[in-house]
Amino acid sequence: MRGDTIDVTDAETQARPEPADDDLAKLPAGWGTDLAERHALMASSARPGLQQYIRQVWARRHFLVAFANARVVSIYARTRLGQLWQLLTPLLNAGVYLLLFGVLLNTRRGIENYIAFLVIGVFMFHFSQRSVRHGADSVIRNLGLIRAMHFPRATLPLAYALTELQQLFGALFVMAAVVLITGEPITPAWLLVPAAVGLQFVFNAGLSLMAARIVSQAPDLDRVLPFVLRTWLYTSGVFYSIPVHTAGAPEWVRVVLEVNPAAVYIDLVRRALLSDHDPLPYSWPLAVGWALVALVVGFVFFWRAETRYGRG
Repeated sequence: MRGDTIDVTDAETQARPEPADDDLAKLPAGWGTDLAERHALMASSARPGLQQYIRQVWARRHFLVAFANARVVSIYARTRLGQLWQLLTPLLNAGVYLLLFGVLLNTRRGIENYIAFLVIGVFMFHFSQRSVRHGADSVIRNLGLIRAMHFPRATLPLAYALTELQQLFGALFVMAAVVLITGEPITPAWLLVPAAVGLQFVFNAGLSLMAARIVSQAPDLDRVLPFVLRTWLYTSGVFYSIPVHTAGAPEWVRVVLEVNPAAVYIDLVRRALLSDHDPLPYSWPLAVGWALVALVVGFVFFWRAETRYGRG
């Protein structure tokens, strides 16, 4: 029986020859495209639609969180003090700025609690600065992963932004301790800090997406980015009061500095934690607007180049 079955199968196979190239040439033009559309097929290198891409990113949310957690551990794995450096670094920066600007240049004028004012500014700007700086390198640093696996590339800069958010959590406790030590009371306004941090995280994520695409396609710009971030630092009111130091300047200068997104998010936290802080006008609407614009523009901007990452 076994031999008979094999003979019959061989006979059927021989009776059904494979189509020749001439036979395929006789098929109507566009038959392959029609067949692919009928079965919802697409090229593996094709860019997915925006809605589909958003669903793909959301489906990888667990990978995004795991990637961020692993990166937090690896950043300080080779140092003796470990993750304590995420607290020491901004504190040391605040100490340097206190000496250079608060004491030598007297930028403390017009500010009651300058130490808390400065620490809040340094910690919150450090959050955005690191998010953009490391998010810009997220594609270049993970080319091996990009070329080996198929996944939405936007998860990489988003994971780097999430890493900085996780590192900020510990810094917030240090910042709160400094505020209390310098004589500020705990008020219900402190409850607004998580909302301000959340909006700043959304803004940072959008900016990281933009920077990741730009640097991935023009790596030389990675050398310019530190100078851009340093200029942003000096124009964001981190160690001086914008209204005080622009009193004799044209009105448009003050407005430009006040609507600067870094200044807006720093102002929200200062408004919540400092009792004598003179808040900037329209901070909350500006914070929401900057966050939404950055995320939408950054996500679409990054998505449009999805098929170019990892080439070359």
